[in-house]
Amino acid sequence: MLLPFFALSQNEINGVILEADSNDKLIPLPGANVYWLNTTVGVVTDINGKFTIPYQNEYKKLVISYVGFKTDTITISQPKYIRHTLTSTSDLNEITVTSRKKASATSYLESRNIINVSSDELLKAACCNLSESFETNPSIDVNFADAVSGTRQIKMLGLKSPYILITTENVPSIRGASQAYGLSFIPGTWVESIQITKGAGSVTNGFESIAGQINTELRKPTTDDKFFLNLYGASSERLELNTHFNTKLSEKWATGLYVHGNTHNEEHDVNDDGFLDMPLYNQINVMNRWQYTDTEKGFVSFFNFRVLNDEKQSGQVDFNPKTDKLTTNAWGSEIDTKRIDVSGKFGYVNPEIPYQSLGLQLAYSNHNQDSYFGLNEYDIDHSSFYANLVYNTIIGDSRHKVKTGLSFSNDDYDEKVNATNYKRTENSVGAFFEYAFDNLDAINLTAGFRVDHSNLLGTFVTPRVHLRYTPWEKSAFRASFGRGKRSANIFAENQNIFATSRAINVVESGGEIYGLDPEIAWNYGVSYLQGFNLFGRKADVTVDFYRTDFKNQVVVDYENPQEISFYNLQGDSYANSFQTELNYNAAEGLDLRFAYKFYDVQTQYTSDKLTRPLTPKHRVFANASYETKLKPNGSRWKFDTTFNWLGKQRFPSTESYPLEYQVDKYSPTLATLNAQITKVFSKKFEVYLGGENLTNVKQDNPILGADDPFGGNFDTTFVYGPIFGSMYYAGLRLKLN
Repeated sequence: MLLPFFALSQNEINGVILEADSNDKLIPLPGANVYWLNTTVGVVTDINGKFTIPYQNEYKKLVISYVGFKTDTITISQPKYIRHTLTSTSDLNEITVTSRKKASATSYLESRNIINVSSDELLKAACCNLSESFETNPSIDVNFADAVSGTRQIKMLGLKSPYILITTENVPSIRGASQAYGLSFIPGTWVESIQITKGAGSVTNGFESIAGQINTELRKPTTDDKFFLNLYGASSERLELNTHFNTKLSEKWATGLYVHGNTHNEEHDVNDDGFLDMPLYNQINVMNRWQYTDTEKGFVSFFNFRVLNDEKQSGQVDFNPKTDKLTTNAWGSEIDTKRIDVSGKFGYVNPEIPYQSLGLQLAYSNHNQDSYFGLNEYDIDHSSFYANLVYNTIIGDSRHKVKTGLSFSNDDYDEKVNATNYKRTENSVGAFFEYAFDNLDAINLTAGFRVDHSNLLGTFVTPRVHLRYTPWEKSAFRASFGRGKRSANIFAENQNIFATSRAINVVESGGEIYGLDPEIAWNYGVSYLQGFNLFGRKADVTVDFYRTDFKNQVVVDYENPQEISFYNLQGDSYANSFQTELNYNAAEGLDLRFAYKFYDVQTQYTSDKLTRPLTPKHRVFANASYETKLKPNGSRWKFDTTFNWLGKQRFPSTESYPLEYQVDKYSPTLATLNAQITKVFSKKFEVYLGGENLTNVKQDNPILGADDPFGGNFDTTFVYGPIFGSMYYAGLRLKLN
């Protein structure tokens, strides 16, 4: 959301619970218990420390408790917004132990199926950038896009990232030209929390979401450490540096400078195919963040300025870009990206009528990429402007909430694909309305629609509905449906096609973008969450099923080994996703997570209706994390391990290749194991040591035709698993306040 939504009425109270450390730094406290004294009416704060609790005139004493903090009781004489700070204590005899903070959790109260991932969850792995921050989350699949660029792509509900709306603080951020590599442009240490929404998202964030939404909340200058340092080094000789500098300039103004740099300049060819197993690269990424807060007048604003320079080189080991660029001397690739982001969020909450708020989001970005892959050239310049105005209020009382607003976006694309230039300007203006009903007990309904007019997509309506029903204690049954529409950026989203010898074939059908019609899909989903006690310990199980049904799609067809074809769908295309997940607090400090996923993703190609290539039908996930007790000096140990098993994956046809370049119809199954150990010495200092792919799984022959990269059988897209093998890393974190 643009703002905290302060909805007050005669039958509920909202607020936020914070932690005050020894340096007077205020940090939201998720998982705190808030309940009325001598009643069974209570709630737990969400991942941002916020809560909403029913209120009646006879309720007078509000109790707030959390393990490791003094329990406080507040006298309430009338409904008001509560902002309360708990104080840490070392005297455990004075504490009522009622809950334990969860690093990743699904809300029982939200109508949408949202998984909240906190910074604690992100620290379970190295999490050098956003593409690597989902290793411990079973709802997101992480795979390599090809065998040369080292790019990691994510999938949700069996669909690739272009079908996921990826936002930064609810502003669309990774789209268009940044779709292929943009996840690696958000450093992990900048991330405060992540919200993963399965199914169609809210209409307030636009019409492009189809499979779901991933929103990243960045660290705030007022709550982040005054100084933070993270150093990371890997056995591959990858080095990273992250520093945060935060300063409170006055009671209302604070600013932060965030600097990220990474480098990898060591050549690796473990499988002796003559190609680098991972690219050589250098990145510098700097963000200046400003925060303005005036609680008395109800103003909250953020301003962000970011510049990025990212350089990658891949290809054959003996490739020298100074002499071999765009020649047949040796096959090589360079991808140079320069990006500028400027954004602002301006919010106002009426101090006299706190349930009324108004917010404005503004964002501008310019993404310039110059690249080549062997003899293929691909350059793109993408300038984007986005504006979103949102108004919140209630109808009658706070059970009936309304959100409405206007949005505008403009995208200018200038692409060069070899000798062909593609230019277009795409703009849209839209209005949206969303109604939410919450009876504070059993039912929560969110229904919204938006109307948009685009110069290239026409005028269209986007409806979305989410329902949560609680039939009994610690349960949540959810159902949703929604429509999404998007223009496919066929080259930016599929840049791995340039690292092949395939001819590019665009079968135009009269559409406005590359001659293709826009993609349209409906998403339907049901989910059930149940909490329970198992052997006296807390546990919960989730079962969900989602179906994405494409009414139109730009099909990416690899089935002819000599070409890659783009054409509009003629027939059926759908993705069915089933997942069941168990979370269990097996012992004090020990959390276990198990998940199984089944995908049925089918598309009608010109040759036949086939399973989507390189999409395993079966996946098994397991994670175990353990923390020792926190000692008085602030020290403790943390252990985390993650297991992933992937079933076989269908390869595109290679029947017309010579026999020595043909592959089986399916990949073998594979299993990987990651682990990390962290030693926390105090609140200020910790070190970590970990390993990825400890089972040392390596794909045989990931590059087809590696012996003749300029021949007709060269293809780097047949990647189903790790290439490099085991990788080990170590790092340290320093925090000063």
